[in-house]
Amino acid sequence: MFQNKKVVVVMPAYNAEKTLLKTYEEVMAQGIVDLVILVDDASSDNTAKVAASLPRTRSFVHERNLGYGGNQKTCYRLALEEGADIVIMVHPDYQYTPKLIPAMASLIGNGLYHCVLGSRILGGYALKGGMPPWKYIPNRFLTFAENVLIGAKLSEYHTGYRAFSRELLLRLPLKNNSDDYVFDNQMLAQIVWLGYTIAEVSCPTKYFAEASSINFKRSMEYGVGCLKIACAFRLAKMNLIKSVLFPTPGGKI
Repeated sequence: MFQNKKVVVVMPAYNAEKTLLKTYEEVMAQGIVDLVILVDDASSDNTAKVAASLPRTRSFVHERNLGYGGNQKTCYRLALEEGADIVIMVHPDYQYTPKLIPAMASLIGNGLYHCVLGSRILGGYALKGGMPPWKYIPNRFLTFAENVLIGAKLSEYHTGYRAFSRELLLRLPLKNNSDDYVFDNQMLAQIVWLGYTIAEVSCPTKYFAEASSINFKRSMEYGVGCLKIACAFRLAKMNLIKSVLFPTPGGKI
């Protein structure tokens, strides 16, 4: 609990057997997490078995792989079903430190923001933590282009460390979003579309063999997808197109 608000950590998992326990222990060590929800996206290892053994954890297994976005949809649905007031997504691959959970929860629990991101770019942690240059450079280019098109001033759009209020999750049209990696970008664009301000905290990260990642080809596809989303946002804002991702003001969410 934080300020009498229920804090739920969601973990979208895929083949996270080797790092799940370490991530979980550090999550619970923060002292404010009421429940962990882990959604296993049809892993081929023992992720589900490890999750089932963890106290104060609700585990759910997809019968088939739905993708990163599809996994998150299940995560947020289950968190809302459990009555979560603050939902924090932590990847179980231990790439992002769970030690920032209290800080992120406080920004939401005190009513300052409805969305908080753990940024790898603030503080210059990305390259120090081992982010490959071939990922860092496109990250900076995409972020610049998205800030111009979407009208926000974020240090990055591509972090997987995120916290949300219940109010915000209930308003987002997540069912309309992709089941792939661009789900993350669609979600942030929708938050800005609805008029919410996104906060960021500096987050050290680690890159190692067990950390989840996508290959160069998938990264390129993701980058193109992000640019398409930003362009759709700008065109919808100018009333030049209609998009299910960005409902018209006053429209049904």
